[in-house]
Amino acid sequence: MYPIKKLIVCLDQSPLDQTLIAFAGFIAKVNQVKKIYFTNVIKNFSLPKELQEAFPNLIDQMMEERRAYMEGLVAANFPKTKGLDLSFVVKEGNLSKKILKLADEKSADLILLGRKVALVGTGVATQRLSRRSSCSLLIVPENAQPKFSKLLVPSDFSEHSKNALEDGILWSKKYGKDPELFFQNVFTVPSGYHFTGKSFEEFTQLLKINAGEHFKKFIRKIDTKGIKITPVYTPDEDDNPVQEIVAAAVELQVDAILIGTKGKTASTALHIGSMAERLIQFNNRVPLLVSRPKGKNAGVLDYLVEI
Repeated sequence: MYPIKKLIVCLDQSPLDQTLIAFAGFIAKVNQVKKIYFTNVIKNFSLPKELQEAFPNLIDQMMEERRAYMEGLVAANFPKTKGLDLSFVVKEGNLSKKILKLADEKSADLILLGRKVALVGTGVATQRLSRRSSCSLLIVPENAQPKFSKLLVPSDFSEHSKNALEDGILWSKKYGKDPELFFQNVFTVPSGYHFTGKSFEEFTQLLKINAGEHFKKFIRKIDTKGIKITPVYTPDEDDNPVQEIVAAAVELQVDAILIGTKGKTASTALHIGSMAERLIQFNNRVPLLVSRPKGKNAGVLDYLVEI
């Protein structure tokens, strides 16, 4: 996990903005962030020619109004931090494209965005941003609290999972107080288990024992930095592992779920994997950190495809 020096915070004039500002303040205080871009994107719209001529300054006035709103809200809710430069950016156009381009131009380290649940509106385009961003993302649902002492890291014992767990260790070490990680393996009981002569419960127990042996071998290769890591083995009974991950996060009362991209370099991180995408789409209960390698190629190449 690379140092977070430049942060983009996506605001949209909803009550969720205050939650995002609180998270930005927490991250800035702990990580000694140097630059934060508070950003608002006005959706593309076109006016009839006659109205454009009648109100030639309408767009500029709207952008200035948005900028003033952000400045006032941040002044009221963001803690004063020495050595931190705050910028207020208002763009017009497609939200995800504008944020991706800004992240690339400013070489951002983290994009902070909201996940709406009860609030009206669709929020920011998290799916597209998660696929194409050239840096990590933190997706925050309504009313979440900025703390990272307990993290849940889903894993299948792959090299990709090892990278994600190592990122989780570094993240919790830096941001958490008395940090603890939960390492979750979700496994499926095959439909033909009865041919073994075992009951469902007995075969489930065998799979848990097997997962436990894999965990012992897996964890030996990782520097835990003294952080407590608790394995969690979860049977998937309805072919929906994402639901099991979110349920475990809620039951364990973790502060965030951490998932990683498929690779540790920009060129191998263009796609985050179907499981991660489904988790981004389904989860609206717990902050979700999408940890990915920082690199312009991942953002630029995919951004060019969109044009």
